[in-house]
Amino acid sequence: MIYEAEAGDLNLVAVGDAMVTQKLSVYREARYLELMDLIRGADAACANLEMTYHDWEPAPGLSTSVAFSATTPAHLEEYKWMGFRLATMAHNHHNDYGIDGLLTSQGHVEEAGLVHAGAGRNLAEARAPAYLETPKGRIALLACASTFVEAGLATRQRPDHKGRAGISGLHHHPIYTVDPQSFEQLRRISRGLGLEANKDALRRFVSYGDVPRDTDDEFYFIDRGRPAYRRLFRRGEEFAVSSEPDAGDTEDILRWVREARRQADWVLLSIHCHEHDVDPEAAPAFLETFARRCVDEGVDVFIGHGPHFARGVEIYRGKPILYGLGNFVFQNETYRWAPQETYEAHGLGYDNTTADAWDARTLGGTVSFYSDPKYWRGLVAQPVFQGWELKELRLHVADLGYRQPRSRNGRPVLASAEIASETLDRVARLSERYGTRIDFRDGVGIVRP
Repeated sequence: MIYEAEAGDLNLVAVGDAMVTQKLSVYREARYLELMDLIRGADAACANLEMTYHDWEPAPGLSTSVAFSATTPAHLEEYKWMGFRLATMAHNHHNDYGIDGLLTSQGHVEEAGLVHAGAGRNLAEARAPAYLETPKGRIALLACASTFVEAGLATRQRPDHKGRAGISGLHHHPIYTVDPQSFEQLRRISRGLGLEANKDALRRFVSYGDVPRDTDDEFYFIDRGRPAYRRLFRRGEEFAVSSEPDAGDTEDILRWVREARRQADWVLLSIHCHEHDVDPEAAPAFLETFARRCVDEGVDVFIGHGPHFARGVEIYRGKPILYGLGNFVFQNETYRWAPQETYEAHGLGYDNTTADAWDARTLGGTVSFYSDPKYWRGLVAQPVFQGWELKELRLHVADLGYRQPRSRNGRPVLASAEIASETLDRVARLSERYGTRIDFRDGVGIVRP
């Protein structure tokens, strides 16, 4: 071999959502440092930066009622200290401080030397892969989100018109199957409310195809003529809920996957997805379809996150699909400032502080993320490749300090054997539908193709 990368060996670490609002490099617990060594020992490590990074100079964006995901750019150094070099920026908090906040964050992430994907000054930049050079080969990273503020999506740039800055979005469409009686009742309701007349008016006003056509067996109920609002009902024999990825977004993302496949030795794709079909813990059908299409087109590791808890794992065509890694750093209670709308959303005024806002949002720490320890136990996935083949997938569990005081919770350490076993049992249950077997050994879950 001329080059080391020819061997096709790679040791990767991938984690889910990271919200760092405190300095992390000062701590020294044994299980914490062991986790840091795991990350630093990888050939590359990737995290989702679910924050905006600035000194609060940008104005709040459209999602101001929960605009807590901002922190000083100095905390980007903590990611580098932990060992991360790959970062994704496509998530539902990207627009908390508007387009200015997104672009300011992007600038700080670049200044910190992190290779990032998922956001850009136009759609091409947001969709395009970023590249990390390593001794084991060139790694391409792509990122998108199915959970987003519509106004925060990047748009295409033209020779004669500037595109909009934002993130790479993947729209999806829910599909509801109902029995014949319910199907006819829905159509009767739609006619009685005048919704059918509205759809007909829209079809005469907008471009062909913007308002989809109904058939005898498919019917769009309360459709506003835009992909984000389409609710397709199908006539069937029983009730069911499913979903599918938007065809246009899928093909556009896959176009860049094929670009990355030709330009890099390894291809990673990350998605931020909160959605579900019926079971809140299970991956939605559109995510499964999209993930497999990505692997078909050349993605080596598919990395999911978003709902703040771990989901199932699938090995598809020898490649790992991680439907949800959960949280990695979850310090969203110690943000310094928030816009007035955040306080108003919780019935608070000008004299209240961010601690008051968090107390109000969680009813004194009794609801929201405090409702279940699964939000405080994330997966640290470690795919290990040898000779271009997946040898094994190791699943470590990070304990984020459930019920610890605000000053401590959200910082990860390697979980005890008991907590790791409980978490991996849950992940194994969610992975059964994919035929995935997870063996538990020395506190680590092992998946082999």
